[in-house]
This record gives sequence, structure tokens and C-alpha cells, in this order.
Amino acid sequence: MQKPFSKILIANRGEIACRVMHTADRMGIRTVAVYSDADAGALHVETADEAVHIGPSPAAESYLVGQKIIEAALATGAEAIHPGYGFLSENPDFVEAVEAAGLVFVGPSAAAIRAMGLKDAAKDLMTSAGVPVVPGYQGEEQEAGFLAKEAERIGYPVLIKARAGGGGKGMRKVEESADFPAALASAQREGQAAFSDPHVLIEKFITSPRHIEVQVFGDSHGNAVHLFERDCSLQRRHQKVIEEAPAPGMTDDLRQAMTDAALSAARAIDYCGAGTIEFIVDGSGPLRPDGFWFMEMNTRLQVEHPVTEAITGVDLVEWQLRVAAGEALPLAQEDLCIDGHAFEARLYAEDPAKGFLPATGKLGHLSFSEGARNDTGVRSGDEISPFYDPMIAKVITHGPNREAARSLLVAALHETHVAGTATNAEFLSALAQHDGFVAGDFDTGLIERDLDALIAAPVLSELHIALAALVALGIDPAAPRTGWRLWGAAAHEIRLAHAGEVNTRSLSLAPDGSVALQDSGETRLTLSQIRLDGPHISARLGGSGARVDGVVRDIPMPTNRLVSILAGNVVRDFDIPDPRSGNARAADHGDAVVAPMTGTIVHLDVNTGDLVEAGTRLGVMEAMKMETALIAPRAGVVADVLCAVGAAVEGGAVLVTFEEEAAA
Repeated sequence: MQKPFSKILIANRGEIACRVMHTADRMGIRTVAVYSDADAGALHVETADEAVHIGPSPAAESYLVGQKIIEAALATGAEAIHPGYGFLSENPDFVEAVEAAGLVFVGPSAAAIRAMGLKDAAKDLMTSAGVPVVPGYQGEEQEAGFLAKEAERIGYPVLIKARAGGGGKGMRKVEESADFPAALASAQREGQAAFSDPHVLIEKFITSPRHIEVQVFGDSHGNAVHLFERDCSLQRRHQKVIEEAPAPGMTDDLRQAMTDAALSAARAIDYCGAGTIEFIVDGSGPLRPDGFWFMEMNTRLQVEHPVTEAITGVDLVEWQLRVAAGEALPLAQEDLCIDGHAFEARLYAEDPAKGFLPATGKLGHLSFSEGARNDTGVRSGDEISPFYDPMIAKVITHGPNREAARSLLVAALHETHVAGTATNAEFLSALAQHDGFVAGDFDTGLIERDLDALIAAPVLSELHIALAALVALGIDPAAPRTGWRLWGAAAHEIRLAHAGEVNTRSLSLAPDGSVALQDSGETRLTLSQIRLDGPHISARLGGSGARVDGVVRDIPMPTNRLVSILAGNVVRDFDIPDPRSGNARAADHGDAVVAPMTGTIVHLDVNTGDLVEAGTRLGVMEAMKMETALIAPRAGVVADVLCAVGAAVEGGAVLVTFEEEAAA
């Protein structure tokens, strides 16, 4: 089949840029990458046939500057621009500028994007097209008192949503009227920061909601098809975590009603390209045809598109390119069918135990299961930057049925090894094994309801400590005379720092090659028949003879060493402290609040001399376009406020200090 273009430019970065390049390469299409200062050595730059620098690290000065991207396309002879998702993918002004330059935009028309770009206007349009919509307010009046009255009229709980929003940004659930003013102000700030638009709408919050969306595709010849549904109900902070296709509990009647509504929505705006119609579905009982409502349309490729590809066998990026070139859809509706079941888990650099705060840092090591599709834009040695979304990868599995695909997902997550930064891998694994998820009985509130159990970190394993100590000391018990002594056993003491705590252990090596891990003279565990084979380690554990296996990485860092252990399906990273560096962490006595990540101060609630209670909000930080509250660790008097609104602060910087507590 003839290729639709000879060369395209991808106006994006990271995982989606690499994903588009993969299909383009298969089709024989040359690719052009664009990159900022922070991405000069990025994987998408290395993968492309050509690359063009477009500016400084902040997205507003690089990836969001449409003219720079258009100039790069013209300079390299690209015929079309694929926007990926995020950034300029749903910017109608950019679409028009691309077309005015004589280039092809791989996506829908500017008119279609405008029709669906603002949630309030989109809801009005869907009502006129006969598509059911959620009760709410989406008018122009934005005065806080008026919006509060509208929320009372709709009835709590309500959902405040930035009308230009996406990805959970600018969205707040409000349970009662007393919380409405603060939630409104926060949603408006976040909407302004992320989309330059503080305008919000208010919707009735559906109890036990499911989030089910339909993939649609149209062409310039008047054809439109759906590629069935995806369930995206597993969310935290209104952001999707694990998606699947098809939706569990879906009936033939409901699928027919939802896909008919989705195609009506697409045809109402003469849609051309890949799009997704998102619905809120009543999950309080069995799914039914009269229990779903239009939420929004995403006029682009979705992050979760691989699960649709897995169950249909369709390459959606190839379809995008062919349709953009003027070709008709490759398949008719009757040619499409569901084959098996698929899951996608979003692996992020973030700390679930700290409210899913984005994490930054160097990926000392990154490896994936060979039993899954792993879409990523990073590799070992790359930095997770504070400038962009902290996604590391998408882990995708496909099986003949839901349980087979879910089991493959759990196995793939267990074999995923990330060293050097906090991740949500253990959280994803716990979620994939949650009873409700296993049964297919869940809604968007599952994570919030069971969060404590899902993020509960197990006690640090002595096995992880023992393996880290072996690696840190460079001990191979199988090597000749490693444990030989004239009398007794060889002993080595090691200090390993994990999560700010220093663990001191002694390793005792016996002449037979066994190793005992001791703490203050007490033997914690004994390993025998230890075998080191590159990064892999295996041993017999204790008298039971249980076999343990692990993957170890010894990673040089700028001021120390990092030893990362994957054992028992759990990753633990250990710093090897250098006593000469002065970098050892002091115990936190609650006398200071530090920045949990690199970001910007957007609001301060306290001044020097204020008396506050434990848990009081001291201020708000914004990072990666998400807001995080700064909370007082204890009751006391504020000694100093060391930051100001608008200030950029580094992760770990002291922001607020408290007067020392008087001795008892």
C-alpha cells in the first residue's frame, strides 16, 4: 500500500512522539523531531530521522510555540504535522496556521476542535444532537456567589470543571457548600495556569460513576465508525491510572446505545480523524442503556489508545496518517470486531504515599517485562524533568479474556524495574490485584475509598537489605576464598540509606559460602547457595530452603552510589552514604516545611508569627500544572516564611520554619 506522506514532523515529545515514529518507520515515512533544551538527549530525538531545536525547557517557550514548529516543518521539508496529545493537539489556531503554511495537520479541522474544545458549548451542542448530558451549569456568568448558588440548585456533591480542561486539571469534587469557595478558587487558578482560561462549569456528581469512552474515527468522504469502548474508571485526582477494553459488565444494548450516541456526536461536527467521546455511566447497579451521559469529546488520539489497538488489531496512528492524506477509512463498521481483552497501566515518576506528588531525578535503571507492550519515551540514564508530565511508560497487555489479560498485567508490573526515582509501580500492582478490580466491580471512587490499603508500603525487607549489602560490598560468596578466614567467619559492616533512614547491618561470611545478615549481633536471615550472574542473583533462604531471585543494579551517582534491588516483586533503592560528603539526612523534628518537589509558590496562607494547628494549610505549590497544599507538620508558631508567591523553588528547599518547641 502506498505511503500517504514522505516525511512528517511530530510536534510533541516523550512516549507519544516515539509511538508515532514507530508507525511512521513501519510505513516508510521519514520523521522529524522537535526538542527543547531539556530534551536535547531525549529518546524521541534519537529515534527520529532528523531533529530541530525549538527553544528553552519550559513548554510555553518551546512545545507550545506553534510558529517555531511550523518553521521547523518547512525547513526540513515535512509535508504534515502530527500533534500527538497534549500541547498543541487541540489548539484550533495552530491547526489554521499549519494549513495556512501549506502543511497538513494530522487531526480534525479547526472548526471541529472549536465545537468540542469548551465543555460548556460542547454540552449544548450534544443536547441539540440528542445525546444525553449530565445536569449542571455551563453559562457565562462566573461570579463566585452566583456559581455557589448554582451548585446549591444542582445539589451536592458537585464537580467543578475548567471548561478548557483535560487530564484532570482544573477539576474539583465538592461534597458540601462550605468547601465550595476554596475549591472554586483552586480550580480557576489551575485552569488559568494550564489552559490560560479560568472559566469553569459545574456538574452534578453522579454517585458510583463509571467512566466509559468510545473511540470514533471519521474521514473526509463522509464515513464514520466506532472502535468500541474503553473503561477508564480507575482514576486518582481525576486522572486515569489503568484503562481496559472492552468495559466489564457491558451489555449489547448499552454498547449499541453508547456507540450510536458517539457516532451522532461525531457526525454533528463532520468529524474527521481520531476522536473519543467520553461518557459518565451510572455504576450503582447493572449497566443500562438509560444510565449514561455525555461528558466531553477529546479531538485527538488518547493516551489509552493502545488497548483499542490490542482488541481490534488496528494501528490508529496509521489510520490518522491515511485519513489526513485524504484516504477513506481502511475498514467499514461491519469489518471491526472485538478480539479478547486488554489493559494499560500508566507508570509514573510519582510518590503515591505523598499524594501522588510528581517525582524528578535520574533514571539509574529502567527495564520492562518482555511479556507486555511497553510504550515509553525514556531509557536508563534519562532525567525525569520538572518541566513536563512525569510519565515513564505505559504497560499494555492483551489476552483472550479479561482474567488472562489482568494476570499478564500483574506479571508485567512485577517485572518492571525502575531505579533512581519514586514510582507508582507498587500502587499499580496493588490496584490490579484489588478484589473489586479483579471482579470487574468498581467505579471512579475505588482508589479514593481504598487509598490507604493501596499505598501501604510493606516493612523494609531484610532480604532487600541483604542483597543490597552483598552488591554494595562487592561480595561474591562463590568466588575463591571470599569467605576464608583462619578462625571463624569474615564480617563486614555496611550502612544503607533507604527513604531517609540509615540501616546498619553486618554481613558474616562463612567458609561454606553462606552469608548471615546481622543487626546488633542478632541474625536476621541467612542466605546460601548464592549465585551472581550479571544483574541477576539467586539464593536459598534460611533453613526452609526457599529459593529467592532478584535483579540488582549498582549505579554510580554524582555524590554517592545507588543500589537498586528487585526481589519478591518489589523494588527498593538504597543510597550508600559517603560520610565525607555531609549529605546524610537529619531526622525531621517537624520544625520546617520543605518543598516536596520543584515548582512555583502560587498562594501563601501564613505570615511570620502566626500560630497554627497541625494540619493547617500554609500555602499552595504548583508543579507540572497540578496544585499541592503545604501542610503544617505540627502546632506551633511560624518563625519565618522563606518564600514568596510567584517564587520558583527547588525540591527540598525549606519554605516555612517553626519556633523550636519548648522542652518538657
